[in-house]
Amino acid sequence: MSRAAALMPVLLLAAQAAAAQDAGAPLKQNWFDDPFFRVSAGLAACAMPQGPFYTAEERRAQTHSRLERGTSCWLAGKCTDSNAYRYDKPLAPKVRAALLAVPGVQKSSVWVVIQRRWVYLQGCVPSNALARKLEHAARAVADVETVVPDLMIGTRGKPPYPTSGQ
Repeated sequence: MSRAAALMPVLLLAAQAAAAQDAGAPLKQNWFDDPFFRVSAGLAACAMPQGPFYTAEERRAQTHSRLERGTSCWLAGKCTDSNAYRYDKPLAPKVRAALLAVPGVQKSSVWVVIQRRWVYLQGCVPSNALARKLEHAARAVADVETVVPDLMIGTRGKPPYPTSGQ
């Protein structure tokens, strides 16, 4: 991935933050530092996902449930770490590598959010077959608990995920 493509989500979010401030909307940011990255940019008309960006109020509302969900994995004996969210940063490069190894991924526009070992695949793919291959590749990564494939075929219609414009 080129450096410019890697910086695109950051630049877009900076522009959105400036527009939101001008419009009086509350600023959204990645308060919990959840991994969020773009894997491919082959379908230019694909709507960018909202990602793990929240207002301060949304952050306050999520804090308790995140603590509860993060600990429940450990209490259930499914995690060796007492907080499932601590798996996320080490998972990110492994998930990225697995998805980049899928033939045809460059013909799609796919973003990834990782939260408590759950991998959310969001974006647009040219076929159901590629969507299944991406889901399978993410599931095969050790320590991934669940994969949520929020992928749409093509770029027409309403995406099955919240977009950055919402």
